[in-house]
Amino acid sequence: MTTKMTKQQKLKMIMDDFTLFAKNFVYIIDNNNEKVKLELNTAQLELNNLMNKNRFVIVSKARQGGISTYTLAKALWRALKNENENIIIVSYKLDSSKALFEKLKTMQEWLPRDKYPDLFPKVRRENRDEIFFNNGSRISCIVAGNKSIGRGSTYSYIHLSEFAFYSKQDMQLLSAEQSLMKGDISQLTIETTSNGIGNKYYELFMSAWKGNSKYKAMFIPFYHDLYKKQFKNDHDEAEKWYKEDNKGKRLSVAELEPEEKMLHKSGANLRFLMWRRYKLLDMDLQDFQQEYPSNPMESFISTGLSVFDQSKVLERINYLLPPMEKATVQPELDVILHKYVNRGLYIYHLPKRGMKYYGGVDTSAGGGGDDSTISLFDSDGQQVLSFYNNKVPVYLFAEIVNEIGRLYNYAFLCVERNSYGSPLLERLRRDYNYMNLYKQKMFDQKGKKKMQLGFMTTVASKSVLISDFKEQFERGLINIECKETLQQMQIFQESDGKMGNKKGEKNHDDLVISSALAVQGIKVGKWYVDIAG
Repeated sequence: MTTKMTKQQKLKMIMDDFTLFAKNFVYIIDNNNEKVKLELNTAQLELNNLMNKNRFVIVSKARQGGISTYTLAKALWRALKNENENIIIVSYKLDSSKALFEKLKTMQEWLPRDKYPDLFPKVRRENRDEIFFNNGSRISCIVAGNKSIGRGSTYSYIHLSEFAFYSKQDMQLLSAEQSLMKGDISQLTIETTSNGIGNKYYELFMSAWKGNSKYKAMFIPFYHDLYKKQFKNDHDEAEKWYKEDNKGKRLSVAELEPEEKMLHKSGANLRFLMWRRYKLLDMDLQDFQQEYPSNPMESFISTGLSVFDQSKVLERINYLLPPMEKATVQPELDVILHKYVNRGLYIYHLPKRGMKYYGGVDTSAGGGGDDSTISLFDSDGQQVLSFYNNKVPVYLFAEIVNEIGRLYNYAFLCVERNSYGSPLLERLRRDYNYMNLYKQKMFDQKGKKKMQLGFMTTVASKSVLISDFKEQFERGLINIECKETLQQMQIFQESDGKMGNKKGEKNHDDLVISSALAVQGIKVGKWYVDIAG
């Protein structure tokens, strides 16, 4: 026979479980301007589960997803439940900090203290940015500004709100991490809308998203379950519009555009897709993707300076062919290539007899900075191979280029000759007798024409190089399979007449360059050897 719980046991159970605490004791103002209890939505529950298992969590913030509300309630619960909690909530500007603190104060003031006078610690002191309880716990709300976060103090929970807009992200994250308690109950969470590419937040979130960080990433797409309720009125309005425009019929799966089919497959129901069409009446696709992303990269796109059509890049990312398995390709390769398979060397198609292949090669020093890259396409424009590595010295890269070129029927290679490209060309000719190489027409100071191995990149020639590549890609004349190449195309920009990757330590454009060089190889239409294979 089950023993009935006492009132004290029930209260203890509620205080020990944040979801129950929120549901029973936290009040908020909902979308209808009504005071209601905080019953966690699906995104908040997802975040709660993630925080229960991880000390470091980073959230790509959804519009009106309730993430800020969740973190405030979580901070309040920790401060009330535990003694001597030192909690800090950091915002990027003063009005945001004030708004968060006012919401926190309201949650605290609406606790049912009259009904349960001995359950919650009393407020010992409250000022304009801090609540201090008589159990020794405190919650502070501050502005990030240009200073370090938490210097001279130790915190049990740190929350960084709208982190992508902090002015000193690297320094401020480092100082926050250093001021976090070392015990397993301490936590640091980050939530923010995106603010373009090339900042610490972008680097940190993408590393976490790929599983290469101590932070665990969470992303909420525009079609997340929480929005079925949150945007119900908007969805009703969109459905009404669609029916009025389509003789009373709802959108059907058979009527979906290719991009919509991909979204539907990913989880967007037909009401979400009707709403999407409705929103696109008054905004272009790239603005919609930035405001209501379906995947993390869409949220980061800064459209104004982008060289490539981002809608086409994103669409291509959704349909990529996975690289071939190591066990399948390794028997076909020279032993020098084995260690790179699916670790920098990605093969999408093995060579076919009689097929011509064209490659672009961009060379780096191999010192851990820029990548040395190879992009290889067949004569139909289909990408068959991609290679990138920043630790390969020129002498070894020359051997890799030779092996890949000869494997693919003695491929025609267009090598950028700037900087380290020149010694690479010399090694390909001298050490490996590689003859099927791009030659560029040049004029000397006397006006005499001469042919020079490789592609010399200047401001003028780079414009042609990228323009040709852009046209081939956007017209569908080449098919890129390499995800890293497409991601570099997302941060490739034109600014002040110059083209390149958006500035940032880990932002590269080497695969864009090698792919563009491959297009030049196809375009020139030369071949200097017998077709191998």
